[in-house]
Amino acid sequence: MTRLRTLIALGLTYALLGILMNSVGVVILQSIRHFGTSKPGGSTLEACKDLSVVAASFLLATRIPAYGYRRALIGVMAAIAVACVAASFAQAFVAMQILFVVTGLAFGIAKVSTYAAIGLLARDPADHASITGIIEGVFMVGLLAGVWLFGWFVGTDDSGRDWLHVYWVLAALCTVASLLWWATPLDESAAIVNSEDTPSGWREMLSLAALPATIAFLAGIFCYVLLEQSVGTWLPTFNNEVLHLPPAMSVQMSSIFVGALAFGRLVSGIVLRRFDWLPVLLGCLACVALLIVATLPATQGLVARPDVTWTTAPIAAFLFPLLGVFLAPIYPTLCSIVLSALPKHRHAAMIGMIVVFSALGGTIGSFLTGLLFQHVSGQIAFYFALVPIALIAIALGFIRRSLGKSVAA
Repeated sequence: MTRLRTLIALGLTYALLGILMNSVGVVILQSIRHFGTSKPGGSTLEACKDLSVVAASFLLATRIPAYGYRRALIGVMAAIAVACVAASFAQAFVAMQILFVVTGLAFGIAKVSTYAAIGLLARDPADHASITGIIEGVFMVGLLAGVWLFGWFVGTDDSGRDWLHVYWVLAALCTVASLLWWATPLDESAAIVNSEDTPSGWREMLSLAALPATIAFLAGIFCYVLLEQSVGTWLPTFNNEVLHLPPAMSVQMSSIFVGALAFGRLVSGIVLRRFDWLPVLLGCLACVALLIVATLPATQGLVARPDVTWTTAPIAAFLFPLLGVFLAPIYPTLCSIVLSALPKHRHAAMIGMIVVFSALGGTIGSFLTGLLFQHVSGQIAFYFALVPIALIAIALGFIRRSLGKSVAA
């Protein structure tokens, strides 16, 4: 029962932070419409959250085990609840930037704590992969709920400020999560005791970063997040400007991408128990590339229609987001493979590097896509997704060749 309650607390915490972290696309759209922000200016929200994630990971990742994963998650949820209440009174774009700075710092701490807690709960590598897939799947289900939650508030916004009331709902949920952690025990003795016998802080991260498997892994993670965040962040704007869908509908239809990610991650746990991970992931990348090449030409020549509905929307609005099904297994599978090869007391350092490279990938991907949307058509902007797809495939080959070496040395 304690294990189940801990998993529920992990899933709720991770999902709530995911909703906030991945609401960037909606907030960019609303900031352009109501705060008069430019597109490159709107893309700074990605930098606000991701650079804050980097800062939290560099400064705190290897110190969290001594402080306590459970206590860190209690504090994170409480801090986000306060930040959401403050954001509901936003008068200018800078308030959104501050919110995402706080969210990024909280997410950096929470991701280290979440993945390290999975390591403490897992009984073996297969169990680790299963829990990771479940938590990441719940994360994506939360994102899907968040897209509809934000979409509903955007759709009922009459004054240009009513959509900010969504943050009251999020503040209440974060308070519930903080109280749930307060009542949930977590045995952290393995991480705390063993951490005294290993290098600490920067030295531990650098010792891991020097390993060939780690280099290939972090390169793959960087490219994956660059790709996923590029699509996820700018899909509402793509739906609005390229497919000519209404703003609220643009947000709501982006939920197809989130739902596809959730479905792909939940199903991947079953598939990867039967098949080797390398051909599965390479096949997924091939399917993503095929969907991009096959779908984007269908977005040419579309015109705005005032009476567009879900039944009359362009077919590309439904097909393009389905690439999330094939993107979904890549991130949790790579993380589980590498973390399962490490002793538990080294998880915090590796997770810290995962968070850093994920954040850098998200920031760079969103910014580059924002520049492309500003200067070229949306179709061309998303064609550039083929580049990180090829780089991920190369990284997977290096990981396969080097994983047998001393990753856990």
